[in-house]
Amino acid sequence: MKRVDVRYKKLDERAIVPTFGTEFAAGADLYTLDGAKIPAGGTCWLGTGIAVEIPEGYVGLIFARSSLGTKRGLAPANKVGVVDSDYRGELRIVLHNHSDKEQSVDAGERIAQFVIVPYLPVNYVEADELDDTDRGQNGFGSTGKY
Repeated sequence: MKRVDVRYKKLDERAIVPTFGTEFAAGADLYTLDGAKIPAGGTCWLGTGIAVEIPEGYVGLIFARSSLGTKRGLAPANKVGVVDSDYRGELRIVLHNHSDKEQSVDAGERIAQFVIVPYLPVNYVEADELDDTDRGQNGFGSTGKY
């Protein structure tokens, strides 16, 4: 599979370049510059010391690392971070502690994963009517339990 080059800039000499855990991993691990203690139910801003230049037509998505979420209750406070291709600032993650215990994050620890995907630019066009479908306006849970 062809990889797309994404330019990055280290904003701090301690910054760790995002890494992929395996050859076919979709998400690159993001590392925190500094350690922190996050109280139960609390949040903490963590910087990576990295800025990126996402190619036009792509967007960066910041997701939780599965091990942090399932084993320690730590996940991005906004669930999914969206990094637009015109943003040039530091990649920062706000981790929320969903557990009932204080959690420590060490400097240099992997705290999130970063997935870069293409997106479809759209124009929203007002319409008097929308085409009918079998589902119609039936929303949450309307397609069945299983």
